[in-house]
Amino acid sequence: MTENNIYNKLTNENCMIENENGEMVPNYDLTMVNLNDGDVVKGKVVKIDKDEVLVDVGFKSEGVIPRSELSIRNDVKPGDVLKVDDEIMIMVIQKEDQDGRLILSKKRAEVEQNFDRIEKIYENGDIVEGEIIECVKGGLIVDIGLRGFLPASLIDVRKTKDLQSFIGERCVCKIIEVDRHRNNVVLSRKVIIEDERKEQRKEILNSIEIGQIKKGIITSIADFGAFVDVDGVDGLIHISELSWNHVKHPSEVVNVNQEVDVEILGIDYEKQRLSLGLKQTQKDPWLERIKDYSVKDVVKGKVTRMVKFGLFVQTEEGLEGLVHISELSLEPVNRPSDVAKIGDELMVRIIDIDFDKRRMAFSVKQVENPVEEVLDKEEEKKVKDSKSEEKIEKKEVLDKESNKKRQIKEILKEMKEEANIE
Repeated sequence: MTENNIYNKLTNENCMIENENGEMVPNYDLTMVNLNDGDVVKGKVVKIDKDEVLVDVGFKSEGVIPRSELSIRNDVKPGDVLKVDDEIMIMVIQKEDQDGRLILSKKRAEVEQNFDRIEKIYENGDIVEGEIIECVKGGLIVDIGLRGFLPASLIDVRKTKDLQSFIGERCVCKIIEVDRHRNNVVLSRKVIIEDERKEQRKEILNSIEIGQIKKGIITSIADFGAFVDVDGVDGLIHISELSWNHVKHPSEVVNVNQEVDVEILGIDYEKQRLSLGLKQTQKDPWLERIKDYSVKDVVKGKVTRMVKFGLFVQTEEGLEGLVHISELSLEPVNRPSDVAKIGDELMVRIIDIDFDKRRMAFSVKQVENPVEEVLDKEEEKKVKDSKSEEKIEKKEVLDKESNKKRQIKEILKEMKEEANIE
């Protein structure tokens, strides 16, 4: 800042000087301020016009502050900003314009001074408060002593569309970027809100348990699922958890701003997020339909899909099962298409119902030849084989006993013969 207090320069010795004629005259040069473009000096308001303000800065002529250089706020009236005799800091924009006038700026002097303050706040990671004064492309302008830019994406945690509604409000922001050379300061209100909500979410998460049913609001929809706000905590319903039926896109089931009941499936305390389920709060139609079916039932169905390891048969809407390739025929099958094609109707036997995985297993070959009959025949054969083995074992035992008796008789006979000889 250029020092322009003439009274500090004047002394008894230098206030008068000798001119060319040897006469002592006032030292007018000493009372004139030497100014350069970019200098910040103090001045006194001497006149206020409609479009400009005249200021005495101790220069050879009064300086002029154009209306556009009065404030960081656009379209302000000079009389609303300054009064005659106000002492203000101004910056020299042009020492002499085409009309020989000294052009000054109150706005730029304030910005220059405030940048020092803003840089310290930024370095310390502190917050700044200001009034939202203007809506511009991509965001808002906040008066923080200079024009701080608040991008639309950093206004709130949720997307903000009506930016005009914020004008006139005061807000607390964090400075996330400062570029003095470009006269650029970027702010974030979203960071402040997130920090406040982070502590709130921590308390809420500690009160939530897996399995609880909670109310939430759908905040946005993506291809892979729907995002939900549950008591201020972000949650995701994966597309697979939206409905018991197949869903191509989440928009088929839910809409933005819709209120839904969801079940807590998982809690991520570190990321402060929830995994949610919508279908869990609704009746499972599969369980309702499966009540009419039992293992060993023979039912009619239509082939809906084919895979390498078998084919799928639908018995009714939303209910289908797999016929494994090994259950297609009594004879070996290389490809399922050798037995049936999509759209064919087949009689199948239910050989398994998996309630956890919500699926059934069918068999074609067991419709005419149930596995129970095959097992019975195999069991009968085993029994027969077992009886035969028992007979053989008994015969062997009898034979052994007979041989022992024969040997004993022979020994006794020999003993008698020897006794007679004696």
